Amino acid sequence: MFKQTKINYPGSIIFVCLSSTMKKQHLFLILFYLLFSTSCKNSKSTEGQLNEGLNDSLGFIKLPDTSAIDPSWSKKNVVVVHSISEPDNLHPTNGTSALRSEIFYYTQMMLVQTDMHHPGLRPALCKELPTISADGLHYSFTLREEPNWDDKSPLTAEDIVFTTKANKCSFVQNPSAKPYWMNIKDIVIDPANSKKFMVVMKTPYIQNIAFWSDFPIMERKFYDPSNILKNFSYNDLDDNTSIVATNKQLLLWSVVFNDQKYGFDPAFLNGLGMYRVEKWEPGQTIILTKKTSHWAAKSENVFEKALPDKIIYKINKDATSTMLDFKSQAMDASTYTSAKTLLDLKSDPNFNKNYTSRFLDSYGYTYIAMNMRSDGISHKRLFDDVRIRRAMALLAPIDDLIRIVNKGINKRITGPVSYLKPEYNALPLIPMNIQKAKQLLDDAGWKDIDGDNIREKNIDGKMVKFEFDFNYLNTQVEWKDMADIICEGMMAGGVKAIAVPYDPSVFFTKGRQHDYDMMMGSLGSNSLLEDYTQAWHTSSWANNGSNFSGFGNSTSDSLIDKIKVTLDINKSIPMIKQLQQIIYDEQPFIFLYASVRRIIVHKRWGNQEMYYDRPGLLYNNLKLLSGVSAKDEVNN
Repeated sequence: MFKQTKINYPGSIIFVCLSSTMKKQHLFLILFYLLFSTSCKNSKSTEGQLNEGLNDSLGFIKLPDTSAIDPSWSKKNVVVVHSISEPDNLHPTNGTSALRSEIFYYTQMMLVQTDMHHPGLRPALCKELPTISADGLHYSFTLREEPNWDDKSPLTAEDIVFTTKANKCSFVQNPSAKPYWMNIKDIVIDPANSKKFMVVMKTPYIQNIAFWSDFPIMERKFYDPSNILKNFSYNDLDDNTSIVATNKQLLLWSVVFNDQKYGFDPAFLNGLGMYRVEKWEPGQTIILTKKTSHWAAKSENVFEKALPDKIIYKINKDATSTMLDFKSQAMDASTYTSAKTLLDLKSDPNFNKNYTSRFLDSYGYTYIAMNMRSDGISHKRLFDDVRIRRAMALLAPIDDLIRIVNKGINKRITGPVSYLKPEYNALPLIPMNIQKAKQLLDDAGWKDIDGDNIREKNIDGKMVKFEFDFNYLNTQVEWKDMADIICEGMMAGGVKAIAVPYDPSVFFTKGRQHDYDMMMGSLGSNSLLEDYTQAWHTSSWANNGSNFSGFGNSTSDSLIDKIKVTLDINKSIPMIKQLQQIIYDEQPFIFLYASVRRIIVHKRWGNQEMYYDRPGLLYNNLKLLSGVSAKDEVNN
């Protein structure tokens, strides 16, 4: 059994679950992790003197409410939020976009949740984090009494079972999420209490609790009124060769469940969250309205409050009009402006009078991925040689890119693990070196034979030019600026990269389907220990997961497989550092820089908290300082 140990930390009380069989040094390592996180965030701030006087905590900063309220400020209790894209959908299972996950903070609820105040997890729909068996396979949960669905029926373990089975069903279109759910062997409901249940896992896994924080709990009666999934065991849903694969009843249910109405039509967007989707105008706005009689209406929990009457996401990719929106106070908040846009805004005294803003470290990173396993037909085999991949890294003018486009805000990185984490491996940066890159290209047989400044090579009897498409996101003009700088650097080595912009949904689909040559994008992460399967295991290339490059071999796969089942952090950290070394040596990505949140909040809102973990801001907790709510104005 696990017991709870209390650690007194300056300004905080931290509770850590320790097994009776754990060694004492595990506790000290957890303390080290917390201390390390804090020191990193305080000592490695990327903003310097831009925000003096703000005290960083373990995972967030809290700003004092302004006392200088301008009478001209809007008195509407409506938060207008800037976004550069819209979600791929709002389906509870079939989607992957970052904004979809952010909106779920308000419209859905999870069993557990990332604690954005301190590294770790917090209970959400459950009363407390689960008790765990000594073998790491049995997790006992008890649901809270308060949660009820919009039809006023209570949340029960039956909804947990349905959520699990729906996600496991092979017909449900959630391939990137499947590996997490497939580890569930069974869920046993307490016959005497519909709020209690035990999750039985197949294998120990570092995310056996954490994965619940990424997926909303669904109402069985809403999505499966005939209770079709009750007829199938977990074993049935695991075995695609069984009757499940040909069962017409299950197939018909899945056709309905996968329907786009559950992802786009507000009438079919059901959830336990404190807001509902009132309206979605594609490409323009998404309006979330506070539920009038939500079960958590009286909660004092920061993560459950619903203070604004509405949260309106306004989609605007154009940097110039975004600046005008903030200068005219048409927007209340953003975490999506570019570094250049925020720096330009901060040079305006009126902006600083009306808004608080900050550049804040985060756990994500920006990268360039190379297709290491192209088929030679739809995409040329350009990057299957590690010498070529290293040459590309040597040609990338990353320092110039950060200086010119991001104004020196971002910090260079060498791998996929955030420098905010104790498992980070501080490997040497790869400097731009055109001559060394040219030598590697020469050694690999790529030479400018015809004198047109573009290298070529005879592959299978055919002369192939070293030119390729370089995909990038079209969400901000800075992506184009970065692509142009990268292409110019490549050309200096006799390599022609052709910049091609894409919407996020198309961009990431091409990556997962291996339909690209080179691509530049960003990946998010959080403060928790990571499972590297989706991003770096060869199986994730084979099943169209997030291993965009095709990286991996038996050694790296074996490391990843061990890391994800090693519950002792003393043992996992050396393995994670070894994996980073292999990725560094194989160069599947050119790692550009650590992501920095660009956070803006209007001063008419109080309760301002800014988080290192995503999404960076929570709008539900913002308290209107400049006037009464719109509802009270009508009543008066």
